[in-house]
Amino acid sequence: MTFNILSGGEDRFEAILAIIAAARPDLLVLQECVGWEDGARLRAVAEALGAPAGERHAVLGSANPRPSGRRNHVGVVSRAPLVKARVHAPEALAHCLVEVELSLAGEPLFVLGTHLNAGSEDRRLTEARWLLSLVPPARFAAGLWALAGDLNALSRRDPYPADLDARLAAARIEKYGSPPRFDTMDTLEAFGWADALLLRPRSPRWATALRGHASALVETRTDYVLLSPPLAGRLALAEVIDVGAASDHHAVVAELA
Repeated sequence: MTFNILSGGEDRFEAILAIIAAARPDLLVLQECVGWEDGARLRAVAEALGAPAGERHAVLGSANPRPSGRRNHVGVVSRAPLVKARVHAPEALAHCLVEVELSLAGEPLFVLGTHLNAGSEDRRLTEARWLLSLVPPARFAAGLWALAGDLNALSRRDPYPADLDARLAAARIEKYGSPPRFDTMDTLEAFGWADALLLRPRSPRWATALRGHASALVETRTDYVLLSPPLAGRLALAEVIDVGAASDHHAVVAELA
């Protein structure tokens, strides 16, 4: 499950915990864990999942500071013990990437949890290319890999209307370019990542965020669970979880055999 909780979620934390506890994912990737440095909220999330406390089950990736000084940390919580965990925060990333390894039915499962740049497709594309440099192509093609997070990028395979450019302009949304660009997701898919929500959708719901203003709202999706080819073969279903007012992003869940 991947879930952008919006600016730390402090005023909505009980609602966030209730959503997480209801979904009860085995592995959870959270974005915008602002102000979580003391570990209390990450421990509360682990408790909601039924995961033991401690670094073998929960990792808070310390993010690079934004111009405002705010750090949009990335959190990963796993009910199964983590074999390895590493946090990457090079200058190439707006925030950070958390890389973990755990065991899925005795096989190594590698998960990359991240949050890409919100404002520029050029920056997102640079981040995506850096991310791919972490993934050995031969191991990816034969192994179990997942990439989960708010990628802030549009996929041309989602059902956007033909007049998307005009709708984005009316909503004063510039972050995707004009005409809208799909370079980041094209690059990830060309590498071999498969979009879980498109492979085994449980329902027609696909958008994870409404963007714009009251008179001009646009359905968008920037939240993804992407899978390597062998892991995609184990996908049972994927769905968008409506979180109501708990965040400005809905969550995405993929169920694997």
